Amino acid sequence: MASQGSIGERIKMLRKQRGLSQAQLAHPELSDSYVSLIESGKRTPTPAVLELIAQKLGCSLTYLINGVTNEELEEIELALRFARLALENGDLAEARRRYAELLEDRNLESLAAQRQDARFGYALATEACGDLAEAIDVLRSLRDEDTEGQTPERRIQISIALCRCYREFGALHEAVQVGEETLGLPKGRPEWNDDLIELGSTLLAAYIERGDLLRARQFSAELLSAAESLGTARAIVAACWNAAMIVGRIGCGDEALSLAERALAVQSENGEPRNLARLRAAYAVLLRQVRPAEAARARDLLLRALRELEESAAGAADVVSCLIDLARAEIQLGDPHAAAAHARAAAAKATGGMSSAVLAETHLVLGLACSLLGQNDQARAELDSAAEHLKRLPATRTLAEKWRAVAELRERIGDEEGCVADHQRALACVGL
Repeated sequence: MASQGSIGERIKMLRKQRGLSQAQLAHPELSDSYVSLIESGKRTPTPAVLELIAQKLGCSLTYLINGVTNEELEEIELALRFARLALENGDLAEARRRYAELLEDRNLESLAAQRQDARFGYALATEACGDLAEAIDVLRSLRDEDTEGQTPERRIQISIALCRCYREFGALHEAVQVGEETLGLPKGRPEWNDDLIELGSTLLAAYIERGDLLRARQFSAELLSAAESLGTARAIVAACWNAAMIVGRIGCGDEALSLAERALAVQSENGEPRNLARLRAAYAVLLRQVRPAEAARARDLLLRALRELEESAAGAADVVSCLIDLARAEIQLGDPHAAAAHARAAAAKATGGMSSAVLAETHLVLGLACSLLGQNDQARAELDSAAEHLKRLPATRTLAEKWRAVAELRERIGDEEGCVADHQRALACVGL
């Protein structure tokens, strides 16, 4: 809330503009001395008194409290909705621009909820654009400094995003620390709800990334148990899917598929179309990896997911990712022509506002398809483009794997110099 002095100053200014004395404003409900104390900032008015004064002065309660008119507040709320819509639709650069413009509005200084919405949205858009360092700075500030009126739900959302950004940045110690501190681990256990299950799932991914598979397996079982107790679709889907990723990493492919199938079944009954399509596509990728003989079924599931994504409110990034997965499925099935067609469709839909990881993957899979078709010059051009996007990403094990994939493909097309350079980049990502 704005300071009492600023509230008093606004009351005084409006009273004088209306040509009223303190006694006229006060009569009959208040005393003129009480109005004088409010205007000087020496007395804190109750919400009921503020509402009464706002009615007498013919202004909104919001204006008295924050110095923002109803019209200005409506403009801010509308701008927030447009920015949020751009982010949800995958128009990341546009979302980031809209949120940045909002943060330049001085009216946000006195509107804690809207300011935090704008800063959180800006952090998410910045993360999605691949600028993890700036996203982390904003999220840390939201968690540690800009805390006025923050709800427990918002604090958990901030922790989820910060844990995820630290993990993607390669700061695994910090990612684990944020997740464990928010959940009260290892000394205690939280009172689980859907948001905390999601945070736990994000923490679980950090355990996996740093190679702590024993801890990850134990914590995954705890999350599954908590999700079962809650019984909500969101919790069960998150816990089952992440458990599937764990057991898949340790070689238990059939168990992974069983858990993923349960997540997909629950999502099919309770989830909205966009998230169902995303999960179906992710399941198809897991199926192709665990059971290569069912690559054709995986491709068909991806085609279904693509139709669902295009018919839903999914953003371009979701569609591009699905097309990339389709291209890889066709490569596995031995059809590089179909793979190249899907990869080119992905490249056509990809925009500069998408994350560097998605853009790099688009060029990498198209380069792979071109190499299989004997189009080595085009393959090399695609690999060069992929490398430019990979250079913008933080050093992690995942990035090392991507550099190795680029290096191996360069070797296939006879680019020995590029192959050596990319292998060196892969080693640098893991500190070698």
